[in-house]
Amino acid sequence: MDDIVDLVSRSDEELRELIARFEKEEREISRKRRILHAKIDILRAELVMRLQQGREEGQSLISVTDLDRLTQILAGRGPGAREAGPLDAALDAGGPPSPETAEDADEGSEERPGGTGGA
Repeated sequence: MDDIVDLVSRSDEELRELIARFEKEEREISRKRRILHAKIDILRAELVMRLQQGREEGQSLISVTDLDRLTQILAGRGPGAREAGPLDAALDAGGPPSPETAEDADEGSEERPGGTGGA
């Protein structure tokens, strides 16, 4: 990028050389990208073939581990889940939230940045 900073002092020929150099670099990057995409396609095809073979052999396509992970994600405990609040604790305990718990949750939602009030 340092080559682009001082454009005014460069001659037309220097600018053409820079263009040619960057175009060559772009072609190399594109070639590497196409190779990576081909490798990804091969790996995905192998996974699909293995799943199809497993199904033909009577294996389940979805494992117990997959179901457990999905359950955790849907319950808000998976990767990227938000921090549990008072309502979550009440629901996890198996009962409806008490009025105090609901009020605590409402108060906590007002503290969110952006002034959305949790809505």
